[in-house]
Amino acid sequence: MTPCINLLKKANVSFKVHEYQHDPSVDSYGLEAAEKLGVSAERVFKTLVVSLDGKELAVALVPVAERLNLKRLAKASGAKKVEMANKAQVERVTGYVLGGVSPLGQKKRLKTFIDQSAETVATMFVSAGRRGLEVELNPSDFKALTQGQWASLVLV
Repeated sequence: MTPCINLLKKANVSFKVHEYQHDPSVDSYGLEAAEKLGVSAERVFKTLVVSLDGKELAVALVPVAERLNLKRLAKASGAKKVEMANKAQVERVTGYVLGGVSPLGQKKRLKTFIDQSAETVATMFVSAGRRGLEVELNPSDFKALTQGQWASLVLV
């Protein structure tokens, strides 16, 4: 069990675990997950850890086929500057390895911003805490668990 799955069980929300054989040579873990699970890329969300004004880390979730718009995230978070967080810092703060960073069950709860497209899907997929493992759950349950905020976060 990963911390993500343990948190979901403890919260008593409905979720499904999906496992697939991860290919280490793949560049995009999220697109690999969508393809191997046979679901549309709009329902699979990647977990991106960012630095807000160089002071605090936050999490942004966007569909795996999309790119995060840092300016939109800055506006949503109230930060002047947003940049991707340092890889070593991400692993240290979340307790997860890159490519398997779950937005749930992190060592330290981070502010979470969810692309508003998640509101339009019946269920969404996020990393369960390791490469090749995803959880599927209701977007509103996910938002409540992360104390997240909907925002328009993708490049257009």
